[in-house]
Amino acid sequence: MRIPYSKFHPKAPTPNTSANPIIEYENRIRAYSTPDKIFRYFATYKVIHRIEGGTDRTEIYMTPDDFLRALTPGMQQPNGLGLDQFKRYDPKRKKSSNTPGMDELSDSDKEGEEEEEADQGYEMSSTSRLELALDEDSIFYKLGSSGLISFSDFIFLLTVLSTSRRHFEIAFRMFDLNGDGDVDYEEFDKVATLIRNQTSIGARHRDHANTGSTFKGVNSALSTYFFGFTLKEKLTIEKFLSFQQQLQQEILSLEFRRKGPNERGLIAEADFAELLLAYGGYPPNKKARMLKRVKRAFKRTSFRVQGEASLGISRDGYLKFYHFLNNINDVDTALTFYHIAGASIDPVTLKHVAKTVAHVELSDHVVNVVFTLFDDNNDGQLSNREFVAVMKNRIQRGLEKPKDTGFVKLIASMFKCAKETKPVLLDI
Repeated sequence: MRIPYSKFHPKAPTPNTSANPIIEYENRIRAYSTPDKIFRYFATYKVIHRIEGGTDRTEIYMTPDDFLRALTPGMQQPNGLGLDQFKRYDPKRKKSSNTPGMDELSDSDKEGEEEEEADQGYEMSSTSRLELALDEDSIFYKLGSSGLISFSDFIFLLTVLSTSRRHFEIAFRMFDLNGDGDVDYEEFDKVATLIRNQTSIGARHRDHANTGSTFKGVNSALSTYFFGFTLKEKLTIEKFLSFQQQLQQEILSLEFRRKGPNERGLIAEADFAELLLAYGGYPPNKKARMLKRVKRAFKRTSFRVQGEASLGISRDGYLKFYHFLNNINDVDTALTFYHIAGASIDPVTLKHVAKTVAHVELSDHVVNVVFTLFDDNNDGQLSNREFVAVMKNRIQRGLEKPKDTGFVKLIASMFKCAKETKPVLLDI
C-alpha cells in the first residue's frame, strides 16, 4: 500500500535563496563539506538499537527525503534539526501519536533524560515502523526493512548516482576474472572501492569514529539482494545497472512529488524549470529572470483550471526528459555536429536528436518549456553549449565537483609545479 506523499510532505513554498542566510549556509555545506558533516547535518533520525543484557546502541539515519535534501541546493532543513540534532526513534516502542516510537531530541540531550523518557507512556512494539512516503517496492527498502539510510548507505548511494553506466561497465569488466560478465561478492567490493575512490565524495571522505561516520561497505540487506542469503551468487552488470536506474528514477519521483502535483498528477511548468536549474550554478538574479520568463509564458492560473486547456508537466514527461539527459554526452556530440553544419538548434532539431540518440519521444510541450527557459533572446534557438553544460550538472547533481575550499587544489598545483621545475633547479 502506498502512503499519499502529500500527507507528510505538502508542497513547500519556493525559498528566496538570495535573501535567506540559512539556505546559503546549507548550500555551502553541500558544496564544500565532507560527507561526514553533510550526513550529520541533513540526517534527521537517531535510531535506538535495544540490546538485551547490554548497553543500548544508537545510530544516525536519513530518510529518503533527507537524502534528497542533502543533494538539492536551496532545499532547507526543517526548523530545529541541523548538525547533530535529530529526532530519536525506537522501533521497539511506540507512543500514542501519529508517528510510532518517535520523539524530538537533539544530540545534546543528556542520557538521564533518555532514560526518564522511557516511562512517559511508551509501550513495547516489535513491529513499529516509521511511515515513509514510499511505495512498497521502493528501492530504499532494499537497503533495509525500515527504508532508512545509514552513513555507509549514504556514501554508496552517492557513488551510484554520480557514476555513469559506462564507468560501471568498465569496472565490472576489470574485475571479471573469468569473462562471464558477472562478479562475486569480493570482486564487487573491489569494483565499489575503485569507483568510490574516483568520485569527489569518496576522495573527500575520511572515517570519523568519534561521530560514528565510518564507511562499513555495502550493508547486509543490499548484499543479500545482490548475492543471495549465502553471498555465493554472482551479480550481473545488468542487475546492478537496473538497481542504478531504479534509484535514479525513485529520486526523480521524490523530486516530482515535492513540487505538489495537482489532482491530475501534473506540476506547473515553472516547477519543472526549477528542477532543471537546481544544479545550474546560475547567479540568483539570472536564475530569477529565467524562471520569471517561464512563469510569464505559462500562467499558473491556467495550470490549475480544469479542462483540456490546462497544461502542466506529468511525471512520465519528467522521467522521459531525464532519460534524454542520461545520454547527454551523445546529445552533446550530435548538437555539435548540427552547429558545425550551420544548422540551428530549434525545437524540431532537439526532438529529432532525442529520438535518434536517446530513443525517447519528448512532447512538444516539454520542449517548448525548455526553449522558453534557455532561449534568452527569444529567437527560437538554443545555445547548445550553455544548455548542455547546465544539463550535465543536472545529471551529475553537482557530485562530480571536487568540494574543497581550494587548499587541496593549491597543494596539488604546487606539487605539480615543483615536479616540472625540479630538473631546472638541479641543473639536470
